[in-house]
Amino acid sequence: MAGGRGVPLVLLAVLTLQGAEAVKVGNMMIQTDMYQLDERLQQEGGEFIFDFDGDEMFHVDLQKQENVWRLPEFGNFISFEVQGALQNAVVMKTNLDILMKRSNRSLATTVPPEVTVFPKHQVELEDPNVLICYVDKFWPSVISISWLRNGQEVTDGILETIFYRGSEHTFRKFSYLPFIPTRGDYYDCRVEHQGLHRPLLKHWEPQLPLPASESTETLVCALGLAVGIVGIIVGTILIIKAMKMNSARNQRDPL
Repeated sequence: MAGGRGVPLVLLAVLTLQGAEAVKVGNMMIQTDMYQLDERLQQEGGEFIFDFDGDEMFHVDLQKQENVWRLPEFGNFISFEVQGALQNAVVMKTNLDILMKRSNRSLATTVPPEVTVFPKHQVELEDPNVLICYVDKFWPSVISISWLRNGQEVTDGILETIFYRGSEHTFRKFSYLPFIPTRGDYYDCRVEHQGLHRPLLKHWEPQLPLPASESTETLVCALGLAVGIVGIIVGTILIIKAMKMNSARNQRDPL
């Protein structure tokens, strides 16, 4: 998989591992290797990840040269030599150079991302929450994800996952923004990718009940007071009528 001059170049390798018992129950463990080079920015990078039925088990931080477990407990049951991932990265870099020459640096087809924004928990006013920007089905894996609050870029507290394997050799990625729902605030997840003509903004704002205005509150109080007064008047009239009826009955039926 290669691209034209000045665009990202990506090589993706996928290895599927299945044991006899795993085949029987339909489980699958997949090793995914990826190496990429952005010629425009002169940046290179890669990824090495194991997933089980689509859920990450661990990936290798190629810069720090260490395993990063999705859950710390996984490290108690699985072991992996980081050197193997580093060797794979070298091999893939060499293979990418060969493929680029063979393809005469022809431009590959890009796939623009699909973007969805949603909160982690049900939104409550002033209750801390997390906004999730899910970017899916894009290729190549060079992408920029950022957040805006009320039109202004946010940089603090943002967490971003590695690239995950998507369908049909595409990628997916998550970005997380901690926030406190406040009336009037709105958010945008901004995604920039080679497959997009312009940055994509996915808008989100909390659906919070509107506050009652002072006039509305006054009207409600007035209506409540009016209903109470009417109830007193009606009750008084009924009592007077009942007393008159009892008096008339006593006059017709003397002892």
